[in-house]
Parts: sequence; C-alpha cells; structure tokens
Amino acid sequence: MLYYLFRFLEQFGIPGSGMWQYISFRALLALIVALVVSAWFGEHFIKYMKRKHITETQRDVKIDPFGVKKLGVPSMGGIIIIVAVLVPTLLLGRLRNIYLILMVVTTVWLGLVGFADDYIKIFRKNKDGLAGKYKLLAQMLLGLVVGLTLYLSPDAVIHENVTRERGTTRTEIVHKSSPEKSTKTTIPFVKNNNFDYSSVTAFLGHHQSAGGWAVFVLMTVFVIMAVSNGANLNDGMDGMAAGNSAIILLALGVLAYFSSHVVFANYFNIMYIPGSQELVVFTAAMVGALIGFLWYNAYPAQVFMGDTGSLCIGGIIAVLAVIIHKELLLPLLCFIFLMESLSVMLQVGYYKIGKRRGVKQRIFKRTPIHDNFRVLPDQLSPDCKYVFKWPRGAWHESKITVRFWITSILLAAAAIITLKIR
Repeated sequence: MLYYLFRFLEQFGIPGSGMWQYISFRALLALIVALVVSAWFGEHFIKYMKRKHITETQRDVKIDPFGVKKLGVPSMGGIIIIVAVLVPTLLLGRLRNIYLILMVVTTVWLGLVGFADDYIKIFRKNKDGLAGKYKLLAQMLLGLVVGLTLYLSPDAVIHENVTRERGTTRTEIVHKSSPEKSTKTTIPFVKNNNFDYSSVTAFLGHHQSAGGWAVFVLMTVFVIMAVSNGANLNDGMDGMAAGNSAIILLALGVLAYFSSHVVFANYFNIMYIPGSQELVVFTAAMVGALIGFLWYNAYPAQVFMGDTGSLCIGGIIAVLAVIIHKELLLPLLCFIFLMESLSVMLQVGYYKIGKRRGVKQRIFKRTPIHDNFRVLPDQLSPDCKYVFKWPRGAWHESKITVRFWITSILLAAAAIITLKIR
C-alpha cells in the first residue's frame, strides 16, 4: 500500500518518494519491519497465551531428555511469524504482482491448516492433531492452485536464456526479447542448464505442450508436499526450524534477485523472470520475521512455532522455488528437510522388514534424524539392533541446532555456487 502511495506522491516531487521503486530499499525495510513486528507482537502473544494457559502440558522424556523444562511453554507461535511477514508485505509490496499474491495465499492457506492442527492438539487434547490425509489434501490443493495460476496467468512469463555464437571462438548469453509461458526450469551442474518438463511428454505429439504443463503442475504439488512436511519434521528443537528456514529463504531471496535482474540473469545464465523482484521483498520480510521469532524461540524456548509455523514455512519455501524455476535446487538447498523425511521413511521401512522376520531392528537410534543426536545411552533398547550408533552419547539440543544451522549455511552457499559450476 505504501508503495502505491509514494509512487503517487512522486508525481509532486516529494523528496524521498522515489526511493520506493528500489527493491533494495523496500526489501531491507521489509526485513526491519518484520523483525520489529515479530519481536514486539511475540512478547504480547506469549504473555496472552500464558495468561490463558494455552501451553505445552505433555513432553515425552524418552524422546526429549530436556523436555521437562519445556512444560508450560506456549505453542502456536507460527501466528507470530505469519503476522510479522504479512504486515510488511502488505505495506511495502506491489499487491497487484501475481507472484506476491501467490505468496500471500500460500502463507494464509497453510497457516490456517497448521492452526487447525495445533488447535485440535491443544484444545481438543488430541495429540495426533489434524488427520494426515487432510494436511496432504490441503497441500495438494495449494499445489494445484499455484501450478495452474502460473500456467494460466498472463503475467507469469519468462525470458529464456540462450547461448549465441559471437565470432568463431566466443559465445555469449542473451535473453529472448519476447516473454513466453514456459515449463522450463533451471537444472544444476549442466552447461545448457534449462530442463523443459514438456520433453518428458514428447510422445504426446501435438499435445506435448499441454502434457508438459501437466507434469509441471504435478511437480509443483509434489514439491510443496515434500518441503512442507520436511520442514514440519525439522521442527523438533528450540530454534531448529526457524534458523534453518531463515538460511534457506535468504539463499532463495538471492536467487530471486538474480532472476529478476536482467544483468545478473545474463551473467549466471539463468532465465530472466520479470516481476519476480517482489519476491525479494516478501523473502526479506520472511527472514526478518524468523529472526525476530528466534528472539523467543532460541534455547531455552519461550514459545514453539507449532504446525502453524512449520507447515507454512515449508510451503513458502517450495512455492518460492517453483515461481523462480529453481525447484530442482531444493534437494541440495533443503537437504536438511530431505534427510528428516528420508530418515523417518527408512526407519519405518527397515523396522517393518525386521518385524516380519521376528527381529527388532532400526537404522538410527531415533528419527527424525535430529533426534538421533540427543538419545542418552540408557535410552537404547538392549534387544534392538541399530545400524548407526553414532554419536555414543547425547548432544545438548542447542549444539545440535547450531550444527544444523552451519550445515544449512554450507548447503545454501553450495546451491548458489551451482549457478557457476556446470
């Protein structure tokens, strides 16, 4: 809203009003506003939740050896993050931008789904919360909306990057002058780094393009479901999901800026996506909201984000990556989330195989994978065979969290570097 106000005032020569057209100015301001809102609103939210006795009442000490200290801590802190990101986005963003609209819809929709899950857990005393099938259905619907919007909206276009011969020994990267709808995405480690989903459906002949969009929409659904649930599993220690997500979103914000700037897009040989600069404003707001949330969520946590936050954050990361056509970088960038999900699936599968043979066996001491590092020696079952017993003792959760952050920083740097490694 303020963007349009100051653009209007610029016509009258009001000093400073011209700054609002600069992405760097609005992005940094969004980060500051989100951080302040998160810190200020967070304090009042925590006091309100404690006054209403809406707090953690159960902690399984077998899973969390430090859990006794966390009884009485408010949950549903994802509300703090959602409020803190929506306020600067609505104030500083160009609200007619299709990409920004998709991010706001993603935030609100998955925030509501996570809120329903937390509400059932806290107020109805059902530890399982919202049934998994309803969460998956909500994520699937969001994926369909995002995928179909990118397909149908005339504003969701790209300028493809192509290599052109210049003389006999030189080549240069240029972008096609005409915008186009495209099912192409950036694929890492490959010189000609555009992969077209329609190439998968070449067997459809004249319907190849339509088939490519169908694959793109299905890929969007899959990415949203995978990353959202991965972030949800990562939310198990104080500051864990908030810190990892802030690092991932910072990297995606850099990639979004590269994609929105024709010079940088040319330099990194990636497609130019006009309008995606508004995603930088949103991403900066999201990073600011998460940093402000960490003020209260770092060990020892004064509030937990709950599914209200974790499901929403994962969906935001996924949709942002899809919009800037960088979803194939997510296995590297979100490797922490991927390992959280894979560890659970492998553990369950390996346990079932052993159960059919009458053998009690596990791959890890406990899953999701971050829980593997805080298992005390006396918590291991003596009649169970473990493939990996490292570490021998339990790490404190603050150490586990910081080491996961460091890993996320390395992965984020590697994801950006892949733009030049091909």
